[in-house]
Amino acid sequence: MMTKTTSTKWLLGLTSLGFFMSMMDAMIVTTASTAIQTDFHISVGTLQWVLNAYNITIVAVLLVGVSLGERWGRRRVYNWGIFIFTFGSILCALAGNIGFLILARVVAGIGASVMTPMSMAILSSALPVSERGHVLGIWSGIGGLALIVGPSLGGIIVAQLAWQWIFWINVPVGITAIALSRRYLPESHGREISVNYLDGLMITLTLAGFIWVLSARSGQLPIVGSIATISLASGIWFLKRQSVEAAPMVPLSLFKSVRFNSGNIATACLYGSMYGVVFFLPQFFQIGQHASALTAGLELLPWTGTLVVVAPFAGQAVDRFGEGQIATLGLFLQGSGYGLIAGLVYQQKPYVWLVLPLALAGMGLSMAGPALQKAVLGAVPRSTIGQASGIYNVSRLFGGALGTTVAVIIFNWVGGNLILSKFVCGFQVTMLGTTLFSWLGILWSVRLSRH
Repeated sequence: MMTKTTSTKWLLGLTSLGFFMSMMDAMIVTTASTAIQTDFHISVGTLQWVLNAYNITIVAVLLVGVSLGERWGRRRVYNWGIFIFTFGSILCALAGNIGFLILARVVAGIGASVMTPMSMAILSSALPVSERGHVLGIWSGIGGLALIVGPSLGGIIVAQLAWQWIFWINVPVGITAIALSRRYLPESHGREISVNYLDGLMITLTLAGFIWVLSARSGQLPIVGSIATISLASGIWFLKRQSVEAAPMVPLSLFKSVRFNSGNIATACLYGSMYGVVFFLPQFFQIGQHASALTAGLELLPWTGTLVVVAPFAGQAVDRFGEGQIATLGLFLQGSGYGLIAGLVYQQKPYVWLVLPLALAGMGLSMAGPALQKAVLGAVPRSTIGQASGIYNVSRLFGGALGTTVAVIIFNWVGGNLILSKFVCGFQVTMLGTTLFSWLGILWSVRLSRH
């Protein structure tokens, strides 16, 4: 029989593993993106879908997955998510063209759509409120190892093997995770929720359509208008249905809480800023500073490494000082770090000058992440933690997809990737855009201290 301490370690380790795997798959492609772009002869606009197809799929399917988890059991759905994610990774590794790769990323995204929210729900439901801030900080730190391991490992794999191997490594990890989770994770359920697949289809059309419209080229205006109309109509219909259903997929009553709303909007800004940077920064190191994929991955360490170091302490600081103060400070530091990078690149400073701003930005993300998690989950009744976790992750990943898309729009508007000087100019302005994205979140994080 396991002791409480041992049981908690397994609980924390295995739930963190799901977060780690889903984050890893988003991060590891960043240093491999240049190799993928070269291999398939595609533009930056097309390349973004290697990341966005994954994130948007998670966002679009996530709430359906959360509903299934609340009804069928969070551990069961968590394990099914890992299985589908692993299968999608195999398809990614076998992709022979960009179209197949994007489709395979969609499959992986379907699996990943439940891995993070179910891991959060399993962990949160098994712990008392007084322990959640500290443990969620550790959860963020362990899961955030993907920010360190992903880009660096991606660089090593591209340099030594081929980019396809960034997906093969998910297979043994996924199989191991399923076996251990079935043995050591407790099963838990939330409120009985009827799974309405029409609602799932509508939320998918709404979110995916919105991002596609932003990403579309000017020559696609007729198609853009049609998809925008479908997306808007689906969104309105979805909200109307949620307001009258007895067991809605998204309880609109949750949005009556100022803390819940503010935490989710600030989360979208935090990760929108981060994903915009993580898409372009490795490309800048490889194209703008002529670094290898391996070197580019290692050069991200001052930024990504701070997550593991700071996040556990940030969780304790949240418990002591409150979510609002820590989240606000974190958003400010993240944006300041990105802004300093833009200025130093403009001055053509060497990489060593970027180390401190990178660490500053990583520290900000490490602080704001656990603070906003606790704010959102702490604003709802225990019985709705699973759904609140789903909505939080929709905010996180939709913000990430939106941030990547806006970053690509800014980059293409100002610069381009065909001429080096234009690439660097586009990168500078893009970094300023991500700065504003992060600071925009402060408008909502300060409200957490008032309510």
